[in-house]
Amino acid sequence: QVQLVESGGGSVQAGGSLRLSCAASGRTFSSYAMGWFRQAPGKEREFVVAISRTGSSTYYAAYVKGRFTISRDNAKNTVFLQMNSLKAEDTAVYYCAAATTDFRESTLIVDVSYQYWGQGTQVTVSS
Repeated sequence: QVQLVESGGGSVQAGGSLRLSCAASGRTFSSYAMGWFRQAPGKEREFVVAISRTGSSTYYAAYVKGRFTISRDNAKNTVFLQMNSLKAEDTAVYYCAAATTDFRESTLIVDVSYQYWGQGTQVTVSS
């Protein structure tokens, strides 16, 4: 089992940047593919990005590709989400999640593929 704790959220103006972190407990962090999802008020939770166990593979949603970058440090049990050129529509609660599945884009874009979730961190972008 793994516990996930996100941090780094906050309020920024459009065009700004934030870096989210997700710290995982346990000694098996490298066994999990990791993903970031987000949920805006009144909307369903949506996929943002996923990264494989080793970090060698990533997959981005089209609406963040080129602006967001995911990375992980397995030695520190942490996954990061660097968010640049933020837009008002990026405003949401951001969640990190861990999945035991192999890295398959068709699987990792779906939230039910993830077994463990953090509590979320709020990101607010003002225009």
